[in-house]
Amino acid sequence: MFTFDMDPLRSQIKSIHFIGIGGTSMSGIAELLFDKGFTVTGSDREEGSYTHHLRKKGIPIVFGQKAENIKDQDLFVYTDAIPETNPELIAARATGRPVVSRGRVLGAIMRNYAHSIAISGAHGKSTTTSMMAEILLSAEGEDPTILIGGALDEMGGNCRSGDGDIFLAEGCEYKGNIRFYFPSIAVILNIDVDHLDYYKDLNDIIHTFEHYMENIPQDGLAILNMDDPNSRSLKDFVKGKVAFFSMDNHEADVHVENIVYTNLGQPAFTLVFKDGECLDIQLGVLGDFNIRHAMAASLAARAAGLSFETIKKGLESYRSLHRRMEDMGSFRGARVLTDYGHHPAEIQATLETIHPHVKGRFYCVFEPHTYSRTRTLMKDFAKTFSDCDEAIITKIYGAREVDDGSVRSEELVDQVLAQGDRAVYQETYQDVVDYLKTKVTPDDLILTTGCGKADEIAKLLVAQGE
Repeated sequence: MFTFDMDPLRSQIKSIHFIGIGGTSMSGIAELLFDKGFTVTGSDREEGSYTHHLRKKGIPIVFGQKAENIKDQDLFVYTDAIPETNPELIAARATGRPVVSRGRVLGAIMRNYAHSIAISGAHGKSTTTSMMAEILLSAEGEDPTILIGGALDEMGGNCRSGDGDIFLAEGCEYKGNIRFYFPSIAVILNIDVDHLDYYKDLNDIIHTFEHYMENIPQDGLAILNMDDPNSRSLKDFVKGKVAFFSMDNHEADVHVENIVYTNLGQPAFTLVFKDGECLDIQLGVLGDFNIRHAMAASLAARAAGLSFETIKKGLESYRSLHRRMEDMGSFRGARVLTDYGHHPAEIQATLETIHPHVKGRFYCVFEPHTYSRTRTLMKDFAKTFSDCDEAIITKIYGAREVDDGSVRSEELVDQVLAQGDRAVYQETYQDVVDYLKTKVTPDDLILTTGCGKADEIAKLLVAQGE
């Protein structure tokens, strides 16, 4: 088991090199360790918002991954997107010094805190983590350490380096990383089919979560979604305590009642706890799924010793992460939103949430992410776009994968059309802008979605909006 002492005065590790430092999670870990006094360096393929932020803090970063970037660092950390053929990774292994994945380092960091909270699930983990972060930031006398898979304005980014005994982070299941996490409080929002470039099938994913539950200590807590059968079944693998949240099951440790909506679709509701405590909440974000996130966050907050007053204050002040139904501005009078959703269930839930509040036409610009996900979930993606007037689908963002020619976005367009919904293919970001110039009116709404660079499409629309 890889261990890591967060005190650089005690730790044998003094200097750390991050291969692929610009990733959302990698950049947060790098910033945290830099703030704690470790010497941090890194590399990436190209400049991005996170590398820009880290360089402004004083972390040396090189662009272009080469063997000569490996010096005499004590530890090398690589992101899951790095292939075994990467020259830096090969050179790092040749040093004989520790070379570990991002997931193993995050798991080792967790073990340094009395209260470590990891939030996992196929959908909603970044939002729930940021919602929980807002609660922690509302708590007087706490100084939490927080790592989020997105930028939260109240933290000035995706990392907060505190000196308290609470640590909060996302627990991503990609490549089985949750097997390396050892939280005292583990939240499981849902389990769904995804990352089939690594997992065999849904059962393989469930078994990985079962293994993860065995990492929770006997005095720890698993918080599970009672409404999701795959999550609910994990209770049999937990050595410690289990708490459930549910939309309407009164046997759960928290459920909701009295749901009403503002004119903009923001839900107000009552959190009803099993011990009889009730908490009236008015969220500032849209969607029933955010009610579930609020329930999960409230149980985690209570387990960490936070008051009901703090929970209410944090939930009601939460205004979402960047790229989560984020309002980017306007394009020829039409409102432009951007979202990180890249799985069929996520996109469908977002479209269902937004649809009732659109006066004109509703355009969804979707950038598929990775060839393997697009190929394996093609039939599910094809059924996703019924709540928008037209889907505009771009070229697939390959990310860590090489295009083998087995799948094309045009195929997805054909399958959406076969469902009876409208869809067109526009290969480049500028093609999308040029197409929408001929279509939109001031009452319309445009949503760009995907976990690649779909937000860049939204920025381009707003920049060329006149």
